Amino acid sequence: MDVSGKKILVFGTGISGISAAKLLLGRQARVILFDGNDTLDCARILEEFPEDAAVEIYTGELPQEKREEIGLVVLSPGVPADLPMVCDFRAAQIPVWGEVELAYRCAKGDLLAITGTNGKTTTTSLVGEILKSRFDNVKVVGNIGIPYTSMADEMTEETVTVAEISSFQLETIDSFCPRVSAILNITPDHLNRHHTMENYIAAKLAITKNQTPEQICVLNYEDEILRERAADISARIVWFSSLRPLRDGYYLDGSRICRSEDGEVTEVISTDDLKILGRHNYENAMAAVAMASAVGVPMENIRNTLRNFRAVEHRIEYVTEKRGVYFYNDSKGTNPDAAIKGIQAMDRPTCLIGGGYDKNSTYKEWIESFDGKVKALVLIGQTREKIAAEAEACGFTDYFFADSLQEAVDLCYEKAEPGDAVLLSPACASWGMFPNYEVRGKMFKEMVHALKE
Repeated sequence: MDVSGKKILVFGTGISGISAAKLLLGRQARVILFDGNDTLDCARILEEFPEDAAVEIYTGELPQEKREEIGLVVLSPGVPADLPMVCDFRAAQIPVWGEVELAYRCAKGDLLAITGTNGKTTTTSLVGEILKSRFDNVKVVGNIGIPYTSMADEMTEETVTVAEISSFQLETIDSFCPRVSAILNITPDHLNRHHTMENYIAAKLAITKNQTPEQICVLNYEDEILRERAADISARIVWFSSLRPLRDGYYLDGSRICRSEDGEVTEVISTDDLKILGRHNYENAMAAVAMASAVGVPMENIRNTLRNFRAVEHRIEYVTEKRGVYFYNDSKGTNPDAAIKGIQAMDRPTCLIGGGYDKNSTYKEWIESFDGKVKALVLIGQTREKIAAEAEACGFTDYFFADSLQEAVDLCYEKAEPGDAVLLSPACASWGMFPNYEVRGKMFKEMVHALKE
């Protein structure tokens, strides 16, 4: 892609924006870096670049004369695509791409891309590990924490890339087209950003919009939205199911993950051989197997990787045992559906820590999923009164308020008996109390390890 000499606006100065700017500068573009936060330290941001780099930086407001120089806009995922300034650029026929679209246009090789409300990081990590058993040049990028743009220039025609793609990133794709895509599930999330459920669904389905019948899309048969929308997808669909046998696809049969082709069934692996817990993780495993098989990875490679794969950090991650109490970090459970899966994975009485930033979610189904397993719910953050009210409406009254995560950990430890679990699975984003769910999870683990026996 030739951007040499073009003046390009990169909107957002976080890790994605900096990576996009560096990629563009490496291709001799002239970059205007902008962020609406006028409290940022511009000098510190510019330290990310060589002194002679063709980059300007503006915060707070972008001068009108600079707007008129722009030939392309690249949005970081955290920048809403419907901001007035972004809409103005579109109205002026200026192309607006996301960081993922820029990376895709600059990258080479095969691309496998994964989206869904929950399970993206685990599935992306698992697919990456499986592919590494077969291919020499594998990149794992995207919403998993490694900007796609930071790796694009390292990719060759031999590279196989696995990308975790969020709904925020899918809002701003244009030509983005994976050889194999997967949509793991679609449940309400990020409605404060997408405004309506239909907008959110459309963003998720956009991962398939440029695919052809020669390409593959892996879908969860147990997701009603995906079953209804499958007819709109041009790619060849490969289904997986955790609840029923399929004539064609992958399914869970008791403790066996099976593959069926024209009704002929072969066992892939027993779930007893896996180190990841819960039906949702068996779904993630099936999606990963389907994607890896689609690019020719032998089944023996797949099985060996599955046997050795451990849960990713912050996703139902076992922390330690203290005084007979087992602690689990599910900080990545940032919405009710993800947190339901955290509860379902517990096999003992549980003291649960929930609450955080309000993404306009409802919590009734999460509370109903406690099913006698949650002996105490300790609530923190902005949503604690909202969740408490929904708990009362559901007839669940064993809840308590805490003013900090430390207080919540201490309270759970006090209430837990030997043989119980303490689970951080907030059903909410971390913002307002923590910069992100990773920091929340790391602090939880530090607090747990510091508890006295």
